[in-house]
Amino acid sequence: MKKVILALLIIFLSGFNGITQEKTLSLKDAVSGNNQHMYPNTLHQLAWRGGSNYYTYVENNELFQESADKTLKKSILDLEEINKILKKSGYRDLADFPDLTWYNENAIQFTYDTSILIINLKSKKIESSINYSKLAENIDFCKKNNSIAYTIKNNLFITNNEGKTVQVTTEGNENIIYAGNYVHRTEFGIQKGSFWSYNGNYIAFYRQDISMVTNYPLVNITTRIAEVENIKYPMAGMKSEEVTIGIYSLESGKTVFLKTGEPKEQYLTNIAWNPDENSIFVAVLNRDQNHLKLNQYDIKSGELIKTLFEEKHEKYVEPEEPIHFIPGNNNQFVWFSQRDGFNHIYLYKLNGELIKQLTEGNWVVTDLVGFDHNGEFMYYVSNERSPIERDVYKIKLSNGEKTILTQAKGTHNPLFSVNKTFFIDHYSSLEVPGDYYLVNNSGINLRTIYKAENPFKEYKIGEMSIFTIKADDGQDLFVRMIKPVDFDPAKIYPAIVYVYGGPHSQLIRNKWMGNSRIWQYYMAQKGYVMLTIDNRGTANRGFDFENCIHRQLGKLEIEDQKKGIDFLFNLDYIDTARIGIHGWSYGGFLTISLMQNYSEIYKVGVAGGPVIDWKYYEIMYGERYMDTPQENPEGYKSTRLTDKVSKLKGKLLIIHGAVDETVVWQHSLDYINNCIKEGKPVDYFVYPRHKHNVRGKDRIHLMEKVTQYFDDYL
Repeated sequence: MKKVILALLIIFLSGFNGITQEKTLSLKDAVSGNNQHMYPNTLHQLAWRGGSNYYTYVENNELFQESADKTLKKSILDLEEINKILKKSGYRDLADFPDLTWYNENAIQFTYDTSILIINLKSKKIESSINYSKLAENIDFCKKNNSIAYTIKNNLFITNNEGKTVQVTTEGNENIIYAGNYVHRTEFGIQKGSFWSYNGNYIAFYRQDISMVTNYPLVNITTRIAEVENIKYPMAGMKSEEVTIGIYSLESGKTVFLKTGEPKEQYLTNIAWNPDENSIFVAVLNRDQNHLKLNQYDIKSGELIKTLFEEKHEKYVEPEEPIHFIPGNNNQFVWFSQRDGFNHIYLYKLNGELIKQLTEGNWVVTDLVGFDHNGEFMYYVSNERSPIERDVYKIKLSNGEKTILTQAKGTHNPLFSVNKTFFIDHYSSLEVPGDYYLVNNSGINLRTIYKAENPFKEYKIGEMSIFTIKADDGQDLFVRMIKPVDFDPAKIYPAIVYVYGGPHSQLIRNKWMGNSRIWQYYMAQKGYVMLTIDNRGTANRGFDFENCIHRQLGKLEIEDQKKGIDFLFNLDYIDTARIGIHGWSYGGFLTISLMQNYSEIYKVGVAGGPVIDWKYYEIMYGERYMDTPQENPEGYKSTRLTDKVSKLKGKLLIIHGAVDETVVWQHSLDYINNCIKEGKPVDYFVYPRHKHNVRGKDRIHLMEKVTQYFDDYL
């Protein structure tokens, strides 16, 4: 065997403390949503009790409390008590403990049917309730004023705990949507459509006009005569939606719209309130997505106060996080930016003056945890020690002094107390299923709260390893490989590559199971070597690593995936004539791309919901990475998979949801049409009423289909 240079990181072995492993995984075990028993146990509804140093969790329909100072475990509420409280107020019993949040140290809040209830644990009474219509969507609760904002048929309403309801908007045009959560197709970190001010005196909301966006037909086959269901789908290079931002005053009952100016086809992202409630900040991005302005607007007049700063890049700028003010200092805030090539945090004055770059290095900040109460320290998560790991840090804002608060290699997810005195570290690695530690803000582990058992301890599973190979430009590419159960190096095994490979993805991590899906272990159990590669274009490796695919999607990605095949071909136990590949969405695009460009390698492929032609994809994502078809005709042509159908040789199964609103059905239908013209007998399967992903019980059917295809033809 040729010697392959590897950077072997960790190996996840099938042995477990001498316990006989005889069980085998079933397909049901391996399918997401049906296999919770195969994941490590967690502390359910783990939370800090208001601003106290007590943390709580739910166990067997009972709420328990522990102190950060003591190890005493105490029951403070159970389902029977909740039902007694509900019954006194005329509510029916709950079957299970509700999903709660702490309203304050003495009261919990949860949703009950069409009400938000607040129960005081001392008085054992419902302290407050807000009822809303069963038609309500996009519910947004404000603790400061005990009110909820919500939408009904695209209009915005507000109801308070006294039962008073105000209809903020009265639009009758179905193409005008207020406070919807799908603005700009939820790109740029957008996850909601309404934004309460600090003290709840105002609410900002999106007004989304989609009337100019082309209708796209989906087909409802459940009626006697199939019916068209139109959606608005803005394809790359075509008309986009027009968005504005309204500011509603609860005191005056009036709405002012921000004067965000021309052109109307721009992106209004990352909305943040000034703590004084007199102004609001919006990261305004042009449609080309290469020029950002952080603008401050007056909420009384809607006028632009000033542009604090601008960011430009020849490829794209991608804001995903609003500004965050420093506690106790309304004149300073922090901002995320990739301007130096990595995602870092910058400290600014309110006038737009840069004070300093707080974090710096060839690594990325993945999450801002927050600040202590006086704004002395900032807490964040980054992958400074390794691209596939996550650690918790604190940094002193005054002098930049940095402290790592987690020590073990792996993935750390912190849950900080409100005052940032303590945090609970949920930790996992390839060797640790899931441990919970109580840690103070100096990084000292005070005690172990919980250790999850290995759910595979009685199962025979394959050996997994994570290592690196080199891309053509010399950069490291992380690889995860799972060997078959009872692996014998003297035998020959087929291999399947599981691929996604698109922006914002990272499939390989130093966490439990290496971040793999159980299905991959299931296939290894059936005798396949399972391989996954995070190619160039994926996340958390720096801006250049991710944006190198700009205007040429599918080119560098398949070159890197080919490096994984080269690695396999250097292993004596790989049957090089039996290589398969499977991916969904962007992974479906790469699956077909690889089968066409390296047709001599891949014998079998399964592509789910594949992008076939980027001109059929939506504007916000598509134009960021490809520009428009008018600006980049050669790039669109070179990535169009229908033009290379004649190169296809192996067995290919394409699967698509017929009402897919993300990668519309037209993609794969166009491909099939070209396969017919070229005489290529491609296999095809449709889920008539599923969208982009096949979920629920039907997912077992899907994975049976995928698995059987490899069993039959590989």
